[in-house]
Amino acid sequence: MNGGSRYGMTVPFAGPLADQADRFRALVELGYTDAWTAEADSHDGLTPLALASVWAPELRLGTAILPAFTRGPALLAQSAASMASAAPGRFVLGLGTSSNVIVERWNGIGFEEPYARVRDTVRFLRTAFTGEKVTGSYESFDIAGFRLGNVPSEAPPIVVAALREGMLRLAGREADGAVVNWLSVDDATSVTAIVRDAAAGAGRPEPEVAARLFVCPSTDREAVVAQAKRLVAAYVNVPVYRAFHEWMGRTDVLGEHWERWDAGDRAGSLDAMPDEVVDDLLVHGSPDECREHIGRYVAAGITTPVLSIVPLAGVDVDAAVRDLAPGRNG
Repeated sequence: MNGGSRYGMTVPFAGPLADQADRFRALVELGYTDAWTAEADSHDGLTPLALASVWAPELRLGTAILPAFTRGPALLAQSAASMASAAPGRFVLGLGTSSNVIVERWNGIGFEEPYARVRDTVRFLRTAFTGEKVTGSYESFDIAGFRLGNVPSEAPPIVVAALREGMLRLAGREADGAVVNWLSVDDATSVTAIVRDAAAGAGRPEPEVAARLFVCPSTDREAVVAQAKRLVAAYVNVPVYRAFHEWMGRTDVLGEHWERWDAGDRAGSLDAMPDEVVDDLLVHGSPDECREHIGRYVAAGITTPVLSIVPLAGVDVDAAVRDLAPGRNG
C-alpha cells in the first residue's frame, strides 16, 4: 500500500472480547490504521470499538455497519455521540439498511422503505449532532423535541452502506461517503465513480469509500474456492445483494446458481456457482498476491480497504493479520 493510505481490519476476532487487547495493539504495531466492526448475529457494532478506543487509541474506528432500523433515531444519535466522545476525531459512523433477514426475521422490526429510513436518519443525525432541538416529520419517522445531551466536539463523519445507484448517490450527496462490500475490482470502479459524482454535484468534499474486503491468504486455490462458495452464496441470495449483482451484470454467470437455490437445491446451487465468481469477490492467494489485489481496489477508487479474514483452507487468522500487514513483503 502507498504511504498515507488507510488500511483497516475487521474486529473483533474470534474468542472472548476480554482477551483481545494484545491483538488490537498488534494492529497498530503492524501498521493498520483502522478497526471496523460489523453488526449481524455476533457482537454488536459498538462494544468492540469502545474497547479499541482504550486498547489502541491510535486506530481510527468505524462501523460497517449499524442498521438504521434496529436503534431508534435518538438512541442512534446517543450511541454515535458517545463513541465520538470516546475517540474524538477518530470515529466514523457507518450506517445502512442492513437486510430484511436481520431487521425483520431477527429483530422483529418492519423493513419498510429502507432508502427513506437511511436518508431520514442521516438528515436527523446531522441536526442532532449540532445540539439543536429536533422536532419534525420525516418521511419514515417523526421526532418531537429531542435534544442530544452529549454533543460531540467533532461530529462523526457518516458513511452510508450502499449497493445500487440510489443509495450510492445518497452516500455522496448527503453523507460523507459510502461503505461497500462483496464486490469485484471492476464493480468498485463503477460504484466509486457514482459516489464521487454525487458528492461533486452537491458541492461536497471528496467522499470516503470504505470497502470490506473478504481475504483468505492461502495458495490452496482448490480448497479456498470450494469452501468459499457456501459463504458467497449466503450473501448473493439475500435480495439486496442479489439485486446488486444483477445490476453488476452477473445474471448470466449466477443464473443457474440462483435457479437451483430458489428451488431448494442447495448442493446443486453450489456446484453451479462458477469458480470465477469466488475469484472476483474473495481476495485469495499468497499474502503478496492478496496485497496486490487489495491495491487494485484502491486504484479503482476505494479509499479505505477494510480486511475481513476468512479462515478457509486452514488459514490462521493471527498469522494472516501479520502476513497481510501493509508494506510487508515475502
